[in-house]
Amino acid sequence: MSHEVLVTPEMAERTARSARAVRPGEAVSDAVVVTSAGLLGAWNGAETGNSLWIVVGDRMPEGSPAPFLSLPEGCSVSQLDRAIDAALEMLRLRERLEEQRRATALAHDQQLDLVRVGIALTAERDLDKLLQLILSTSREIVRADAGSLYLIEERDGKRMLRFALAQNDSVPPSMVTTTMPITTGSLAGYVATTGEPMTVDDVRHLPPDVSYSFNESFDLAIGYHTRSTLTAPISTRSGQVIGVLQLINRKTDAAARVLSSEAADAVVRPFGQGEVRLIRALAAQAAVAIENTRLVNEIESLFEGFVRAAVLTIEQRDPATSGHSHRVANYTVSLAQALEANPPAAYREVRFSRDEMIQLRYAALLHDFGKVGVREAVLTKAKKLYPDHLALVEERFRHAARAHEVALLRRFLTGLIDLGRTPTADDFANLEVSVSRMRRGLESNLAAVMLANEPAVLESATAHLVTDLQRATFPADMGELPLLRPEEARALSVSKGSLDELERREMESHVVHSYQFLLTIPWPKRLAAVPAIAYGHHEKLNGQGYPNRLMTEQIPTEVRMMTVSDIFDALTVGDRPYKRSVAPERALAILEDEVLGGFLDADLVRLFIDARVFALPHAAVP
Repeated sequence: MSHEVLVTPEMAERTARSARAVRPGEAVSDAVVVTSAGLLGAWNGAETGNSLWIVVGDRMPEGSPAPFLSLPEGCSVSQLDRAIDAALEMLRLRERLEEQRRATALAHDQQLDLVRVGIALTAERDLDKLLQLILSTSREIVRADAGSLYLIEERDGKRMLRFALAQNDSVPPSMVTTTMPITTGSLAGYVATTGEPMTVDDVRHLPPDVSYSFNESFDLAIGYHTRSTLTAPISTRSGQVIGVLQLINRKTDAAARVLSSEAADAVVRPFGQGEVRLIRALAAQAAVAIENTRLVNEIESLFEGFVRAAVLTIEQRDPATSGHSHRVANYTVSLAQALEANPPAAYREVRFSRDEMIQLRYAALLHDFGKVGVREAVLTKAKKLYPDHLALVEERFRHAARAHEVALLRRFLTGLIDLGRTPTADDFANLEVSVSRMRRGLESNLAAVMLANEPAVLESATAHLVTDLQRATFPADMGELPLLRPEEARALSVSKGSLDELERREMESHVVHSYQFLLTIPWPKRLAAVPAIAYGHHEKLNGQGYPNRLMTEQIPTEVRMMTVSDIFDALTVGDRPYKRSVAPERALAILEDEVLGGFLDADLVRLFIDARVFALPHAAVP
């Protein structure tokens, strides 16, 4: 920018420099003003901008602007000209200083932008959202009207460029995912090959000796007009190119739309080295963010595979419960979402982040994994006696029948010998009656054993009979043998269910096994509560649960929700060898009974029913 030299009329003949006349007191700005001392006061209070005064004479009015230089009345033309040159140089220095200040401020703002972008990129874990953020931020920071983002992928051992994303402020972009080989024939391919950024001032006028060309089919398809481009590699710290960022049409007016050739020529400018440096810095941050996001996705995918394998392991141990873990996880996540959507008063402040939802789902999926530490015979025990034990009891009753028959026959023959006579038809008939009565008695006792063996509630009469059978014996070569061994009678005396006290404790130990197993996994901080949530799913609000007999205030909301879901599914799942399923309506009534008994959370059970969580499709974790 050149600065004017302004002179008042009486000074016009005293300088050889090119100057324009100015009236005393006239508004001036960024100029060198040459005047006499007597006229300087005319500018007192006037608009003077950043002008500099050269005053000739000694008597300056009080309150007038301070002069840059003051010369004596008798100064020569050369002295005045040198003073003017010095003033012009001062204005130029001021101008350069201001430009430097603006450049420094701009650089500072750009650095802050890059820091802000870096933080935003680091925080975003969704790859699609991350790519959108990278492209939109890149366009914003260099005022690009449009842009595209390509990712490099391996296919059949070959690296390909996948057109992943497009943005355009002027026209809706035509977004069709395509792939192309990495060659130097295209701008993106050239940059992916060389690993260096490249700018094109006008794609219509490419140098004749370059290998790349501009594909104008996209412009023609959407009615766009590309001029300048900046294409930069997205490279990892090791130098591997994992993507390409292409920015199009740097605009002087952010609101302008490039819908004609004339508009493009009017508002589009080339990208400069300053924009290249900015995009290189942003692309480096983008590469780290993309790699981190991909790594996190791979780890999460790997962990999902591990969880699926763990659940499959559980279900293969007890096929009758197949799908239980997935259903409990779906019910629990759906209940959490319903709790956020329509919270009871006690839960009005409860919210679950995406990570907390994932944490809840994992805990529900793995809550029964500890069953791998329970003997399969106990895990799948359908009756009070194991099948091989029941087979021994049945065989013992058969032996008893034969032994009693032999004993009756022996007494029959001994009696005949003592009487010294041959048997009559009546003798044989009486013997047959005794044998039949004996067999009917044993069959009745065996039927009572079979009835007691069922996991239903044990009737008192059957319980007394089982007690009596412990004292019943039959003759054998080694002496009298019991019809029921003590351990068999103990198992048949279980009042409800199929497990005795020791087996019940072994089954309940699965929560401890689950907890200990889950503690061995190096959970990230955001999922650190998975073991504790899974650990508590058999706790009850009144302290009668297990393993720790926790009370209401000690049981987290996540655990309470999982407990409701676990009980509902256990009641309604298809018939198991040891338990028949109940209809959903009956299961919901049982949940309400559990609330009355102080076992379950009333608000969560009511929400489970009112929101029909049990009937919802599989819940989606954000």
